[in-house]
Amino acid sequence: MTADAMIEDLRTLVEIESPSGDLKALTASAEAVKALLESRLGGTATLTESAAGPHVRWSGGGEPRVLILGHHDTVFPIGTLARRPFAVTGGRVTGPGVFDMLGGLVQAIHGLAALDDLTGVEILVTADEETGSHESRALIEERARACGSVLVFEGAADGGGLKIGRKGCGTFEVVITGRASHAGLEPEAGVNALTEAAHQVLAIAALGRQAAGTSVTPTVASAGTASNVVPASATVVVDVRVESAEEKERVEAGFAALTPRLAGAEILVRGGIHRSPMPESAAAELFAVAERLLPGVAGVAVGGGSDGNLTAAIGVPTLDGLGAVGGGAHADHEYLLVESMVERANLVTGLVAAIRDR
Repeated sequence: MTADAMIEDLRTLVEIESPSGDLKALTASAEAVKALLESRLGGTATLTESAAGPHVRWSGGGEPRVLILGHHDTVFPIGTLARRPFAVTGGRVTGPGVFDMLGGLVQAIHGLAALDDLTGVEILVTADEETGSHESRALIEERARACGSVLVFEGAADGGGLKIGRKGCGTFEVVITGRASHAGLEPEAGVNALTEAAHQVLAIAALGRQAAGTSVTPTVASAGTASNVVPASATVVVDVRVESAEEKERVEAGFAALTPRLAGAEILVRGGIHRSPMPESAAAELFAVAERLLPGVAGVAVGGGSDGNLTAAIGVPTLDGLGAVGGGAHADHEYLLVESMVERANLVTGLVAAIRDR
């Protein structure tokens, strides 16, 4: 197992761009992941088609014991590679998707390749994690239950820590309907959806509770059609993060209770907290094994969500953040540290062996 070999496999994946929702690009990406699995691990990988693109599956046979979970979609549009090509400079690998999460996927595959026997190992690489895993969720939950343990290869926490807890996360869309009228001739005949939106933004933001780890953040708003028309519609998009099931219920109830302040205005709320919190208890057993294998490794609870939230929520032991050590997820400065690649691949080898032997 060498870093050079991993870097070349990573180059292959990165140079096939795979933005979420682009079915043509995701099909090409899935085929590349399939080829990599078969060349490094043997056997036959399969593609499971979905409306979001193909998910890639591989099994070492026998009774399933551990699920290796990742995704091959990225947030970067086609053309990003031309502007920010794959490169290795000064011990860093850069390029779209190297940290989130193609680097982790490559490390997992190389770590597994070091095992003489892959019986009981399943791999699932999905096509829609970055957009909420709506098409892959049922498959993820099914295979997590069947395997009984899940290792998630999202990028490591700052400083290389493993992710032992995650906030629940979701997106709400608040659609406000008013009534248009001429802003100069008869503004009183209209129902100003933008004014109603202003009232609702304040009510929504007030649902946040910093002390409880809950953030409720209006992020995108739109309203109006012309400068002389009372807006007939407005939309507010809200990002929500929660640390507990109780807070999830409270925030969802708060959105359901939103009521118009202006006579004649109507409110429709869509969305919800689609990824429940990943409690630290879900990772405790697997993290203890990781600590024995890599003394000094930190366990960190983070705000971002992943498919680890889904598997932890159904009671399956889950350890996350096993992927690349680096940073800059979703940003132009995204990077992976070469010096950590072999160490993290070796951690995969040890974790999988320990899970199967228990």
